[in-house]
Amino acid sequence: MTEATPGPNAWVQLLQAMAAREGVEQLGISSRKMAQLLGVAPSAVSQYLSGKRQARGFLALTLASHDGARAIARRTAERLLESSGGPSARTRIVLEGAGELSETASDPSARSSSPTGPRRPTVEWGSRELRDHLELSRWLRVRVRAEQVAVAQSMRLAQKARDELTRAILRQIASDSLRHAEIVASLGPYVERGRLETQASGITPKDVRDLIQGEERAESEIGPGLRGRVKGTMALLLASMEADERKHSELLRGLLEGAFEPSPLAPPPPSSGRRSKVPGEAPPP
Repeated sequence: MTEATPGPNAWVQLLQAMAAREGVEQLGISSRKMAQLLGVAPSAVSQYLSGKRQARGFLALTLASHDGARAIARRTAERLLESSGGPSARTRIVLEGAGELSETASDPSARSSSPTGPRRPTVEWGSRELRDHLELSRWLRVRVRAEQVAVAQSMRLAQKARDELTRAILRQIASDSLRHAEIVASLGPYVERGRLETQASGITPKDVRDLIQGEERAESEIGPGLRGRVKGTMALLLASMEADERKHSELLRGLLEGAFEPSPLAPPPPSSGRRSKVPGEAPPP
């Protein structure tokens, strides 16, 4: 299994779902017998067949529509049916099938076909696009784990710290890492559906401009007299607030400039002149 593929459990679930369908629909094995061969409950096979329980998303759709993957699943079902061994032998057959799926998915030379005739894959099997998708999915999982480790380490140091301001810094790092993990995890479902671009919805550019104005009012009331007068952890905390404000400004302006569907009635952006502090307002005289 290559580094870019999903974890073993994901491949096993894919293989079980596909082998259940191939075994019952193509080989005529009863759903109860198929459940026994796969080592799962009969209700699980029923859900696999009905589509209520299956690996979903971009990769699953690609697998389900490709003859080579279906051939692996059918071959696994046949081996299970012919096996005279016990549960451990059948488990080994399932794991071998899952491993074959994972290796073939990233192999550009893999072009096997099933006897059922050609099917049009969602994405070319073994293509660069599929390999890039697998790598992106792997990166998302690795990043979530790394952020979770950072949360635990920061909180452990916060407990060791003896002053409140140091604890505040470390808790902020933990909070940021937790938020990063949540952001990356929220990207996962979109990536699994093959979506790499989305637009803002449910809010308007005016909503964003109003929020920008509120942010700027709050920033002006922080107390600029503290800048340059406090040092150490006090200065670090103040700097972190200012960095957050800069980040908020960047995010909100990014929403306005690139995250909304273009309006056919919107005027073109100015090509020259000073830019107003809040988009949509006239520049200051």
